[in-house]
Amino acid sequence: MEEIREQILSGERSLFASCDLKISDCVFENGESPLKESRNIELDGTMFRWKYPLWYCNNVKVRDCTWFEMARAGVWYTEHFEAADSFIQAPKNFRRCHDLTLSDIVFTNAEETLWNCEDIKLSNITARGDYFAMNCTNIEADNLKLDGNYSFDGVKNAVIRNSRLLSKDAFWNSENITVYDSFISGEYLGWNSRNLTLIGCTIESLQGLCYIDNLVMKDCKLIDTTLAFEYSSVDASITSTVGSVFNPKEGTIKAPAIRELIVEKDIAYPSKTKIICDAIDKVSSRPEWKGDMP
Repeated sequence: MEEIREQILSGERSLFASCDLKISDCVFENGESPLKESRNIELDGTMFRWKYPLWYCNNVKVRDCTWFEMARAGVWYTEHFEAADSFIQAPKNFRRCHDLTLSDIVFTNAEETLWNCEDIKLSNITARGDYFAMNCTNIEADNLKLDGNYSFDGVKNAVIRNSRLLSKDAFWNSENITVYDSFISGEYLGWNSRNLTLIGCTIESLQGLCYIDNLVMKDCKLIDTTLAFEYSSVDASITSTVGSVFNPKEGTIKAPAIRELIVEKDIAYPSKTKIICDAIDKVSSRPEWKGDMP
């Protein structure tokens, strides 16, 4: 394998269509698409300062590298990509990629990152930015720390473990998602999803867990979570007090206490949902915000 070491590489497509190349302690600057159409590339201690560095590539291994802010849209249409111990300042990275393994990565601007990708493994990832992981398929994530709204929209087949998500509108329109031992905070969690399973999780949400087809919760805490389960089919085992439950569609909800149970009999059907709870502070036939509306 040929090696390029300690070089400043500039100009359009500076290493276009390279093959069997190791690049160490180099800087790519002032030129788009430096490694476009490359194969069997190893990158170590290298910096990207300009746009589109790795498009249409195959079999790339990255370690201890940095994407600066203008190295946006860094890895698109690429297969068999591994990156570890790296820092990505640029947004819109990873689009329409297949077979991604990312570990110990910091994304300081993860806006519109990881879109339409397949077969993804994430480990020890810290990311900040909206619209993370839209329309991806087959994700495994462990110790993901995400600060960004609208995450995992349209995702299919994901398993997430030991993570912390601060994310409004997470998991919208998703299918076959399982989250273990994680903390999720954000309004409108999981709307319009199908087969969402939460195990040993702590949730904080306003109007979360609504409009879900087959929501399963096992040994979860709901902290300051109100107007939950609207129009959802649900099988929930909750270990904490629930702020309020609102018009569930069907299923079973088990909790030690519910501060308010709201069921509008002309909209929901109480007989279709079994509430197992020793302490329901208040039962209402309509939410307060409707007031005297007809």
